[in-house]
Amino acid sequence: MQDAPWLIVGLGNPGRQYELNWHNSGFMALEILAQRNKIEISRIRCKGLMGQGRISGQKCLLLRPSTYMNLSGESVREALAYFKIPLNRCLVLFDDIDIPVGQIRIRESGGSGTHNGMRSIIGQLNRDDFPRIRIGIGPQPAQWDIADYVLSDVPEGNRELFWQSLNKAADAVELAVREGLAQAMNLFNRKPI
Repeated sequence: MQDAPWLIVGLGNPGRQYELNWHNSGFMALEILAQRNKIEISRIRCKGLMGQGRISGQKCLLLRPSTYMNLSGESVREALAYFKIPLNRCLVLFDDIDIPVGQIRIRESGGSGTHNGMRSIIGQLNRDDFPRIRIGIGPQPAQWDIADYVLSDVPEGNRELFWQSLNKAADAVELAVREGLAQAMNLFNRKPI
């Protein structure tokens, strides 16, 4: 179904208090993508905020679940069913503590790791064979609890490198939509020199 639209999902928590949290990396990358492509994410649908437009010439739906991270799967499942989008055209953006700040990783499928939002999506779909872009927020400082760390604001000293990774994630979405996931993986999964 090459004519089917893409569903691009950014994971995060709604609310001003979470805006600059590491855990809102998916929301932030999705917002960069929306701004670049002049897509307004403001329509309430499928337990989230949605926007619709074209990215790299392809019809795309952008989704920010409003369910809070741990229930993100409800929103994603509803959107996939409502818009009849095949799973291989659902691309999820989210933070990953096992990847260093400034780096991203693209995968065609895989488990949830320690990420509750991904755990929710996989649980709701009963499948894990959908593409995802993992945005590095690691390493977690030794003295921090993981929940406290991901829900903390990105510190000033990390923001420039972090914003670079968010822009890389948006670049990767545009390339994946235009030329395919394999092309995006070949370019963005290289180890930094």
